Amino acid sequence: MTKNTIEPKFFACRQSPELAAKIVNEYGAKLGNVNFSEYSDGEFQPALEESVRGRRIFIIGSTFPNADNLMEMLMIIDAAKRASARHITAVIPYFGWARQDRKDKPRVPITAKLVAKMLESAGATRIVTMDLHADQIQGFFERPVDHLYASTIFMPYIKSLNLDNLMIASPDMGGSKRAYAYSKHLKCEVVICYKQRLKANVISHMELIGDVSGKNVILVDDMVDTAGTLTAAANLMMERGAISVRAITTHGLLSGNAVERIEKSKLTELIISDTIPIKTSSSKIKIVTCAPLFADVMKNVQNNTSISDKFIM
Repeated sequence: MTKNTIEPKFFACRQSPELAAKIVNEYGAKLGNVNFSEYSDGEFQPALEESVRGRRIFIIGSTFPNADNLMEMLMIIDAAKRASARHITAVIPYFGWARQDRKDKPRVPITAKLVAKMLESAGATRIVTMDLHADQIQGFFERPVDHLYASTIFMPYIKSLNLDNLMIASPDMGGSKRAYAYSKHLKCEVVICYKQRLKANVISHMELIGDVSGKNVILVDDMVDTAGTLTAAANLMMERGAISVRAITTHGLLSGNAVERIEKSKLTELIISDTIPIKTSSSKIKIVTCAPLFADVMKNVQNNTSISDKFIM
């Protein structure tokens, strides 16, 4: 493939300014200016302050709640489309609303698909995201989706720990595929937690499938919200004889009293990426940036080259 000689332009949504700046800096470019007009009732209007006619543009922003973050992404995409951008790539490090990816009870929406259709209707011609809550969400789109795996950035950190008797764990049955992928790469065993919920974010019962005695355990998951599951799993594993328990999760939602739970738990540390801005610091939380990964993939997208070497899992 020949290199695209027309340089792209980059714009950031307001919810992810630091990550967007890191990504664009890694790319070797500068962020374009977006001016926001605010109305007294909370309505806002973005305006691109430079021409995008005939260019590929990258719009960077995670779409975690509240809904303004998603709305902002949609509005900037629409503005770029109406300004005659040639290609519009939505770079969404954390794809919000993805937990609603199926109809698991009567009369509920499949919101992840709704969001996919909204992004396409707004004018996105490509999506770049990382660690979707469920792989099949890619099928909700009729446009190309580059679904990156955070294992690319976490695996070097795991190896740097030089842990003996390493074991990978999944905090629930749904994450077993991810856990097995890590274990295959690291050549170690897997243990799985089985949990039952009373309702969202409330665990009624948890059991361990496997033996963690004498093991240094690493829990892997796509997100940490209230940290109830991770801390319960860590405490259970330490009670069952684990030497240490760490957790690696891609998206640090950390809502409610999650940080306090982590501090009080038997977790040695929680390793997360910077797809979502972290408001509260903790001595147990380590942040690994995903900026170089996104910048590399965006370069390959721009130059029409393969990104297959960016996938570990």
